[in-house]
Amino acid sequence: MSANLAALGYLVAAVCFILALRGLSHPASARAGNVYGMTGMALAVLITLMVLPHPSLLSGVLIAIGMAIGGGIGLVVARRIQMTAMPQLVAAFHSLVGLAAVLVAGAALSNPADFGILGPHGVKTASLLEMGLGTIVGAVTFTGSVIAWGKLQARFPKHIEERIPEPVLAVCRLFMRSQPILLPGRHVINIALGIVLLALLAVFLASGNGFVFLLLALLSFALGVLLIIPIGGADMPVVISMLNSYSGWAAAGIGFTLNNPMLIITGALVGSSGAILSYIMCRAMNRSFVSVILGGFGESAVAAAEEGEKTVKAGSAEDAAFIMENAQKVIIVPGYGMAVAQAQHAVRELYDKLTEKGVEVKFAIHPVAGRMPGHMNVLLAEANIPYDVVFEMEEINNEFQTADVAYVIGANDITNPAAKEDPKSPIYGMPVLDVEKAKAVFFVKRSMAPGYAGIDNPLFYRPHTMMLFGDAKKVTEEIVRALDP
Repeated sequence: MSANLAALGYLVAAVCFILALRGLSHPASARAGNVYGMTGMALAVLITLMVLPHPSLLSGVLIAIGMAIGGGIGLVVARRIQMTAMPQLVAAFHSLVGLAAVLVAGAALSNPADFGILGPHGVKTASLLEMGLGTIVGAVTFTGSVIAWGKLQARFPKHIEERIPEPVLAVCRLFMRSQPILLPGRHVINIALGIVLLALLAVFLASGNGFVFLLLALLSFALGVLLIIPIGGADMPVVISMLNSYSGWAAAGIGFTLNNPMLIITGALVGSSGAILSYIMCRAMNRSFVSVILGGFGESAVAAAEEGEKTVKAGSAEDAAFIMENAQKVIIVPGYGMAVAQAQHAVRELYDKLTEKGVEVKFAIHPVAGRMPGHMNVLLAEANIPYDVVFEMEEINNEFQTADVAYVIGANDITNPAAKEDPKSPIYGMPVLDVEKAKAVFFVKRSMAPGYAGIDNPLFYRPHTMMLFGDAKKVTEEIVRALDP
């Protein structure tokens, strides 16, 4: 294939990726966006294979084996993965992109002639800069994503835990806690590590030494861990978005090293879109964007324990059904509990029943509901909830004061009024849904356990709140049955 034809094909693939991003910005066009993205990726891979320099039978066989293994794993994962585990999967994918950037840079340094980066006086300085920056970003992305995966996964499956030595398992459990790990002097450590990395990068540019490259990679791996461990579970959706951005820049670095314009374009698109999304989410959570990048916003003060005995009012599905069918407006607030119970289809039945009885039903979506951006939107779209009754937080927050019922399904932190009322709360300043302003609040939870941020919700104990204990799917189905004439 000629260079001009390959460039034209890459341009078409890049346009497909841009259309994919545009399509994914709204649930109604998300399916088309996915099709554009798959088409662009298939075209990019095909062209890359057709422009391989000096192809041989061995290289063709190795590429075929690699694609078969990767494609096979992807197929199995796609068929088996649950929506509740999608955030962990995304974090795992980010880690692989980061590790690929480090490995490609290492391969290029070992065989510069094969990568076309060898100049008259050794490896080109520009190429060394590309490899150095790509390694730093890639290594931070890899270990940061692994830590994010651990915080989201919380624990290994039992059959895997049984095979891990107890000392190793204890260390893994420490890093897999959703609570932030606040090391003393961590900001000083991170700043010092950043300065050392810049100094090593300068030495690497001057020498191209392999040992310096190894030190650069190892210290970057350590920085990735140190940046993510201070971040608590409540902020994990922003972390996932930011790591998505990092993985994009890492891919762009691979593109420069491989002299592949498609990787550069794709990496830049992913990197910039991830950064923009992170900025939007930070504004929604009243967080500092710079603090996200530096891994320093998981350090909020610990909420003071409330004194005195606290009681909750537990209710039944029949109680909730009676109040709902006599309401004029019901606002449903989905959270991670809905994802865990796979209750979205039962929620759709509840929506249908209530609308048949003339009740106005709307859905309120917090920007960080669930474990990743758009988690709840995907679940509601899967259940064919109409798009015109699904509203973002800023669009619907004022309507809670006119709602007769707020039906909260496993959403704890994003409905916690302590974010507005308690300056000592770890989530103070984070905008939350004003569910407490509804005339009646129904909370569906398995137990009184705190949410992912590890803090209690004072709304549970207010007189107009009724707790509906149990699996979200079963509770919602019982309400639906109780609504039948």
